[in-house]
Amino acid sequence: MQIFATPKDHRKAKPFHDHVFVFSIVDDHIWFRNYQISVPHNEIDKVDKGGLDKMTLVEVGPRFCLNPIKIFGGSFGGPTLFENPFYVSPNQIRALEKRKKAGKYAKKVKAKVRRKM
Repeated sequence: MQIFATPKDHRKAKPFHDHVFVFSIVDDHIWFRNYQISVPHNEIDKVDKGGLDKMTLVEVGPRFCLNPIKIFGGSFGGPTLFENPFYVSPNQIRALEKRKKAGKYAKKVKAKVRRKM
């Protein structure tokens, strides 16, 4: 409630709920989607008795994806409850790219020495 609720007596607060937040887990990622409940209205701006069957969800955003790395028992530390085994840090990716480039350079130096011989 503290994160997603509207503050009490907020001037733009509405007395009804017209949004749905969806959290789903797909492909080891947490997906967040925000939908608005769309209800057809008649001329006097009231919902028809049969109008509840015609309700639809319209995605209004924002939509984002979370890739959890570690989940701790405390706020910023404590025992590790979950650790993603598939996560590769950007530093490891950069180090691998540097090693590949270093290998290419070493091959060029060896080829140059062979040509001189």
